[in-house]
Amino acid sequence: MTNWLPNLARGTGPLYVRLADQIERDIESGRLASGTKLPPQRNLAYDIGVTIGTVSRAYALLRQRGLVSGEVGRGTYVLERVGTPRTGPSAAQAFGGTRDMVVASGKTRMDSSAAPDIGQAAALERITTRIVCEHPHSIASYTRSLPAHWFDAGRQWLAREGWSPPPEGIVPTLGGHAGILATIAAMTTPGDRIAFEELTYSHVARSATVIGRRPLPIAIDEDGMIPEDFERVCAQQHPRMVFLVASLHNPTLATMPGARRRAIVDIARLHNVWLIEDNIYGALLEETPPLFASLAPERTFHVGGLSKSVAAGVRGGWVASPPAYASRILTAHKMITGGMPFLLGELAAQLVLSGEAQTLRNQVLEEIAARHAIAAEAFAGADFTSHPRAPFLWLKLPEPWLSSTFKQAAFEEGVLIDDEDEFRVGRSGAPLHRVRIAFTVPQNRDLIRRGFATLAGLLDNPISGFDNYG
Repeated sequence: MTNWLPNLARGTGPLYVRLADQIERDIESGRLASGTKLPPQRNLAYDIGVTIGTVSRAYALLRQRGLVSGEVGRGTYVLERVGTPRTGPSAAQAFGGTRDMVVASGKTRMDSSAAPDIGQAAALERITTRIVCEHPHSIASYTRSLPAHWFDAGRQWLAREGWSPPPEGIVPTLGGHAGILATIAAMTTPGDRIAFEELTYSHVARSATVIGRRPLPIAIDEDGMIPEDFERVCAQQHPRMVFLVASLHNPTLATMPGARRRAIVDIARLHNVWLIEDNIYGALLEETPPLFASLAPERTFHVGGLSKSVAAGVRGGWVASPPAYASRILTAHKMITGGMPFLLGELAAQLVLSGEAQTLRNQVLEEIAARHAIAAEAFAGADFTSHPRAPFLWLKLPEPWLSSTFKQAAFEEGVLIDDEDEFRVGRSGAPLHRVRIAFTVPQNRDLIRRGFATLAGLLDNPISGFDNYG
């Protein structure tokens, strides 16, 4: 758009918030129509006399509000709003396709924490061939009922730390995300509030918003969710449910101590709040503090799967529910996903029951540890949090870098990473100047080394932080 400039004379507070608010007002008034491309950050910063960082933070805030969408290198576009006519190309049309189609070509993906490729294909081919031969009719049709051994596999895979879920509470799902969303849909109603760590796997919070639930951020520290803030939010906002990643938290890698878990449970019981325990990364650990499912079995929905520890493409997952609510979760999952495809459900079950899943998990952990060692060497002297069993690290950026500008600079150099805004639940918050760098998707360690070298080079070249890569 060539003739539009925002007016920052209105409003109070930080400049980036005032800029985001003015753009939002212009979107609502129709001055910025759906499909409009916003000015490049550098151009807008020059035109209105602010820093590039101010514009970058404003654009990030608009993305959190669901008003714009953009891909680094392609621009930022006003999203189409329900009930308003489209007057320009949609963001997807402007980008030329989906996100993966846009960003994957020629880039090193360090923005995904799926299990690394350690040769799973051989085991998957062997088991899949057997399934196709033994169950041709089941593969060709809809899955009307779920075999008993699918539930047995879930019980076996989720059991740990002396805890084993009751068999009547197991629900097979199309991965952990589908299980989480089915639980939210089954146990809450539109308009209900759901509490989240203020930084978390935010796709769950966004998915909850899509189905009409209202996310509430809870403050965190180095040990995870802060009980006192959870208590405050429960007393004031009355959430119906809380979502927690308590072991190898994404993205901070915190593992919540047992005493704090017990405090969270006490608060949840006092205020009658359901608990969703996402243990997808916890499955990479040998030992963790007591699971929420063992501390509060009557109100905890424990979710796990194969994506981080075996193979993400299998889409194998399970929810361990309080038994009285398992059928409700199962029905919600079918309504949301269309139901479990026999081939994937059987593949996940046979991986676990045959012992192949555990074998692959051990190999995945060996590869993660090797890549973690490469990361520790590449970023020696930098400020980062990591764990030898975690598929990513949480890097603190030196001055003058902002997380969004560092992400953009990395993109221009051919490396995809996630900035801190990718994990925020609320609209705003104190900037942390951190990025998450995952290292399991590149196919070999040489690619990992080159990707790390590129990112380390940017850290050592702080003047790049003043440039605009968007």
